[in-house]
Amino acid sequence: MSDLFWLSDAQMARLEPCFPKSHGKPRVDDRRVLSGIIFIKRNRLRWRDAPKEYGPHKTLYNRWKRWSDKGIFAKMMAGLAAGHGEKKTVMIDATYLKAHRTASSLGGQKGGRGRLIGRTKGGMNTKLHAICDSQGRPLNLFVTAGQVSDYIGARALCDSLPDVDWLLGDRGYDADWFREALKDKGVRACIPGRKQRNKPVKYDKRRYKRRNWIEIMFGRLKDWRRVATRYDRCSKVFLSAIALAAMVIYWL
Repeated sequence: MSDLFWLSDAQMARLEPCFPKSHGKPRVDDRRVLSGIIFIKRNRLRWRDAPKEYGPHKTLYNRWKRWSDKGIFAKMMAGLAAGHGEKKTVMIDATYLKAHRTASSLGGQKGGRGRLIGRTKGGMNTKLHAICDSQGRPLNLFVTAGQVSDYIGARALCDSLPDVDWLLGDRGYDADWFREALKDKGVRACIPGRKQRNKPVKYDKRRYKRRNWIEIMFGRLKDWRRVATRYDRCSKVFLSAIALAAMVIYWL
C-alpha cells in the first residue's frame, strides 16, 4: 500500500543508538515494527486494525508497551533534541489534551491514582507542558493532570532550560519566583504581566509575537489522533505517544 508509513534508512540510523540491547532471541525487523507503531498512533487505529504489511498486531503492541514502560521513546526524543543547537530563544506553554472515557474511568481508587487526568471546565483532561526552540521544535515535555497550574510545569521544566538568552511565555507564567529563577540562569524573560499587578511589567512586544511557534507546535502534535485524544490509561505510555509524535514530526 502506497499510503503506509515507512522509516527511511537515514531515520533508522539516527534511532538505532537509542535502541535497547537485544537479549536472547533477536528482535524482529525494527524498521517494520516501529513504522507500524507510528502508523497506528498517527491514525488512531486499534492495534488489531494494523495493516498486514507491518506484521502481527500483537508484535506491534508488545513492542510499544515494553518500550514505553522503559521510557525508550521518550529517551529517543530527548537524544535527538539534545543536538538542537538553539542559543537565542526558547518558549514555554501548555495545552489541554482531552481524555477519552476509556482512559478517564477513575471510579476505583486502585486504578485512578497516578494517571495524571483531572477534571476541568472542559471535562476530563491531561495537560501537556512543553519547551520549544525558536523554530517550534520541542526540547522537553512534561505531563500533568488537567487542573494543575502552569507554575507546576514551569517549575519542572526550569532546570532543563538550555543556555539561551530569552524565554517567551504568556501571562500564565508571570510569577516573581519564575522570573528570579530565569535571572539566576542568565535568561531574560519576555513575559507580559498579569492584570492584577500594581505596576505594569515591561516586555519586548515585538519579540513576544514570535511565541506563535509553540502554538503551531501544539497544533501539529494534535494532528496525531492518539495525542489529541488520550486513550492510554498509563501516563507513561501516553507521554511516549507524545514523544513519538514530536520525534517523527520535528527530529527525523
